[in-house]
Amino acid sequence: MPPRALIVDDEAPAREELRFLLEEASRGDEAADSVQVVGEATNGEEALLLLDSLDYDLVFLDIRMPGLSGLQVAQRLRDKQNPPSIIFTTAYPDHAVEAFDLAASDYLVKPFDADRLRRAVERALAGGQVKDDGDDAAEDDSPHQGTESGSIPRPLVRIPVQKDGRTVLVEGDAIVYAAAARGYSSLKLVEEKVLVSFSLNELERRLHGHFYRVHRSYLVNLRYVRELVPDFRGTLVLVMNDRQRSRVEVSRRQARELRKRLGI
Repeated sequence: MPPRALIVDDEAPAREELRFLLEEASRGDEAADSVQVVGEATNGEEALLLLDSLDYDLVFLDIRMPGLSGLQVAQRLRDKQNPPSIIFTTAYPDHAVEAFDLAASDYLVKPFDADRLRRAVERALAGGQVKDDGDDAAEDDSPHQGTESGSIPRPLVRIPVQKDGRTVLVEGDAIVYAAAARGYSSLKLVEEKVLVSFSLNELERRLHGHFYRVHRSYLVNLRYVRELVPDFRGTLVLVMNDRQRSRVEVSRRQARELRKRLGI
């Protein structure tokens, strides 16, 4: 029997869009194709009734809904003997830490695409959880400078950021550095810090050229590097040219290549 999924969202267009993306994600992918949406709920109370009446394998769960929130629903599901895997789908990135404390398989911030959804489904069906560094798989400190083997670098794209219910497109040149967080990434801009649903690996694929992976947890815009400061452990710390003079750690493995790229 294919894995059974429940979609929980108080907005009908959001439920329809998720169904559409699941269909898109299933093309040419056996794991995503096996998912069967057999229920929809418009609020947390309705979701719990459906979850009590049928064993679901996967729940796509919005967070901010009338009545019970998605986090409250997830909390109650923890008491079930065989709880379903949970993928949060929300327009608000600020509950990611709480979501992963509830052992969510993934946390998708709208808008997301079919490819991102496919990976979330694969992870959920495999029984996995997003790594603390927010990347899709375990990795070392080796740099991946925005290209695949033998491929032409992709053009610079703007990064969508959710702010006050709006999607704001941030230019790559406005990003001082990106940092891996739990289930998402943060972008440090000159004046502020914002959260995005992209992993650091995904951002690295989108942002190339003058961006360099100085650490498994940091992707830096080299145009904003102000100073290189050795720390007490013999490694480097970058002082960035933003308002806060942010400091970014450089791994030992990347220090030599970084100096070359900066012409030092």
